[in-house]
Amino acid sequence: MSEGEARVRVGVCLSLSGRYAGFGRQAGEALAAWSSLDPSVELVVEDDRGEARILEALLPNVLARCDLVLGPYATGLTRAAARVAADAGRLLWNHGGAGDDVQAAHPGHLISVPTPASRYAEPFIAHLARSAPPAPLWIARGKGDFARQVERGARETARGLGIVVAEGDMPSSGVWDLLCAGSFGEDIATVNAATAAPCPPRHVCATAAGVGRFGTAADRPEGVYGMAQWAALAMRPESPDRTGDRPTDHLRGAQGRAGSPGRADGTQPDGTRGGRVVPAGRAGRGAWVGPSEGELVAVWRRVPDYPGVQAVAAAILAVYCARLAGATAREALWDVAASLDTRTFFGAFQVDPRTGVQAGHENVLVRWVSRGERAVVSRGALRAG
Repeated sequence: MSEGEARVRVGVCLSLSGRYAGFGRQAGEALAAWSSLDPSVELVVEDDRGEARILEALLPNVLARCDLVLGPYATGLTRAAARVAADAGRLLWNHGGAGDDVQAAHPGHLISVPTPASRYAEPFIAHLARSAPPAPLWIARGKGDFARQVERGARETARGLGIVVAEGDMPSSGVWDLLCAGSFGEDIATVNAATAAPCPPRHVCATAAGVGRFGTAADRPEGVYGMAQWAALAMRPESPDRTGDRPTDHLRGAQGRAGSPGRADGTQPDGTRGGRVVPAGRAGRGAWVGPSEGELVAVWRRVPDYPGVQAVAAAILAVYCARLAGATAREALWDVAASLDTRTFFGAFQVDPRTGVQAGHENVLVRWVSRGERAVVSRGALRAG
């Protein structure tokens, strides 16, 4: 942002303690690093302790104090936060709630940045469609709405690609593939049990395997696929002779289709340091908004995982839309956000203008090659041009 930009206060409730603390702290640290890059931004963070009742008590004050407000991490907490924001006549920027029902629950009051739950498994299902011989897919669904929505979307995608979904208990014979759609703990338990079974699955994929701590939490992480909202440019592509896929990474696979990414050293393709902020009125298709991955890593001093990155992406977009609108009123922000087709270092951003549901962003498929390393397999497998 330019030195003359008006100061803007960005507020957020995050789980700095409690059951979602591992994710909330990542988001808080990443937001602090991002705000240090822009002197016109003041960041306000409150600890919701992973509890909806605490969030509901804190959020009205955050809404009253701040120009722009981001949602919490976790679908259930986002559901509660969106309700409070809508009752207050405010717009909430959702970075931590992937549930389809949550993203669509409050048109005009909620703009979502992450891929919806029903589209989570698309890259993995597309990968299975290229595997030979064909094999049935068994889906281990966890508790809650998020898991149900991931399963429903996976079933629909599998059906469209001619993949049979196995019913009943975990298969005990033959060739089969496994998709785990649950909480982190549920996915770890299922992956551990399946990989230790007498007849283990050929391919294993889990929502939990998209985050870095899966590598130390699972008994046998090697070979497990993960679904992630984002993968760092530094994460190497998996060899095509092992996957059958063209090597790609989070942003390189979208070049020529939706704009050019920043490089890992913090420069843009035009050689300038940091991010390119598109001037007002010029945010066309694929325009790059905000800092590069390299610039954020330089101030955070480590490569973030996707919970932190998607929080920063929501903040970048919120501030950008406020600058374009010249206001922070809900209606003005909604009109600008609903018209954008743009990119941050998190990936594509384009929402359904009727609902605010994220339509442009695509998940990344990664594969664990060791306890400490993941490789990118594919990105946007069903939607790439």
